[in-house]
Amino acid sequence: MSTEARALPSTVGFVSPTRRKVMGFVFLGIAAAIWLIFSRTTTPGVITTFTLNPGGSQNNFPDWVFTTLSALNIIAGLCALMGAYQLARGFGKSTNMVLGLVAGGFILAFLSWSAADNSLNLAGLLRSTLVRAVPITLGALSGVLCERAGVVNIAIEGMMLASAMTAALGGSLALNWMEPPYNLWFGLVVGVLTGGLLALVHALLSIKYKADQIVSGTVINIFAIGITSFISAKYLAKYRYLNNPGIFSDWKIPGLSDIPFFGPIVFDHNVFFFGMVTFLILLHFGLFFTRWGLRLRSVGEHPKVADTLGINVFKTRYMAVVLGGMMAGFGGSYFTLGSVGRFDEVMTAGRGFIGLAAMIFGNWKPFGSFGAGLLFGFADMLASKLAILGVKIPSEFLLMAPYVATMIVLAGVVGRGKMPAADGQPYEKET
Repeated sequence: MSTEARALPSTVGFVSPTRRKVMGFVFLGIAAAIWLIFSRTTTPGVITTFTLNPGGSQNNFPDWVFTTLSALNIIAGLCALMGAYQLARGFGKSTNMVLGLVAGGFILAFLSWSAADNSLNLAGLLRSTLVRAVPITLGALSGVLCERAGVVNIAIEGMMLASAMTAALGGSLALNWMEPPYNLWFGLVVGVLTGGLLALVHALLSIKYKADQIVSGTVINIFAIGITSFISAKYLAKYRYLNNPGIFSDWKIPGLSDIPFFGPIVFDHNVFFFGMVTFLILLHFGLFFTRWGLRLRSVGEHPKVADTLGINVFKTRYMAVVLGGMMAGFGGSYFTLGSVGRFDEVMTAGRGFIGLAAMIFGNWKPFGSFGAGLLFGFADMLASKLAILGVKIPSEFLLMAPYVATMIVLAGVVGRGKMPAADGQPYEKET
């Protein structure tokens, strides 16, 4: 055992020669794409302007102005150099980090090319990306909680949709005896409890009665779409006072929100963004640095072994699924209490399913899921921004990009994703 323990560190970060070559050709391919698609179609002397102050910001940060073609050639050259080094020697365990840098270079080149002879509010784009990533990341964190304990939960979409409606309804009714923003907090609690209640139903069907977890989640999704559409058409559309809760205002963190460029982007948001950041940190720490997280992960990997060691598998899975449902309820409440201030039918628009894709992309890890949520949020925001710039690229291709990236991850180009070993498998306790 001690020999194995001493030998293990030598294999950490090992990259096979095949993968090293594949990644090298990927880097070179990205460099070639930047030069062929962007550089060759850009007129020399054209200027790109990036605005570095979000809309409404009081900071006076100077614009970033540069020659478009020169910037594109520099980015392409750097990507080519990294590809050549990867083929010759390799970056070892830093390969994925370098891949992120190359991908970031491609995105920067794309934005520079799109805004050629024009201007683009880069700070506003980044801020909007964070905002769009909030419900996706919360949905992904809900999935991480459930699947790390061994329960597949595709009902996140339905939980978010139902919570969005009950949060709006609860917040509107609370106006009869509460002043704003206390009615919003009441509506938020109602939304979170709604997600937890639907998760409890999913847990009973999946854990106690051992129903197919995909079927159970699908039933909840169908139920949520039906009941919310009925209530919206029958009551909320007719009685407008039942669908007017208001929205949470943004909080500016004193001092930090005044930092040039980064301050307005990161430190000026509403309760849902700061809640997402808090849950992200707590869940990462709880899963990987506490006994609670070790037990939760153990029932998702080896439930029989966990049971043998005295861990209550059923109780742990119930707890994880209900907490995941409450997380989805918090994310669903964002759509009404943190965004538009009213409920509309099917307003979640598949964000729960996108959250599941982000969870897979993030390899069932909280911070990985957040990174994937940023990618999806960026693509969502970029589609609308480029339409304003008049770029002749169908928005569907931009919205397709994160899913293509997810398939690339699942194919093992970035690294093999590893789902929990007992994910989706009902547990039979031996007597």
